[in-house]
Amino acid sequence: MTPDDITRILADNFAPWVKDLGIEVVEITPDVSTFRMPLGPHLARVGGIVSGQALAALADTCMVLAAIAQAGRMVPFATTNLDTQFLRPGVGRAILCRAEVVRAGRALVFLRADMTEEDSGKIVATATATLYAP
Repeated sequence: MTPDDITRILADNFAPWVKDLGIEVVEITPDVSTFRMPLGPHLARVGGIVSGQALAALADTCMVLAAIAQAGRMVPFATTNLDTQFLRPGVGRAILCRAEVVRAGRALVFLRADMTEEDSGKIVATATATLYAP
């Protein structure tokens, strides 16, 4: 799948509030994909840092898109487990999310994601997820 394919799947299949995150596809491979979420006031909490809710939604969305890229077609994955660890406040222009397929079975896909500040390269949060393919 190409970045354009994944961008189209995001636009056609995800909720409006997820699209409002402004997630951009940077790179797509079957095993690892990278995304970018521009930061702005709509994603900030008190103190001007990116909100944990936005980071969790970024991780979940990117891991689903990475699983779709690995599958090579649109699959309506359902998140059965999402565990997010917030490591430091996120600031700057954008957050990059690197989503990796750890293992893909017939019904379950296991993934992990690292979120870093685009400007500094410092890690902001990590996440793991289990997705179910109906």
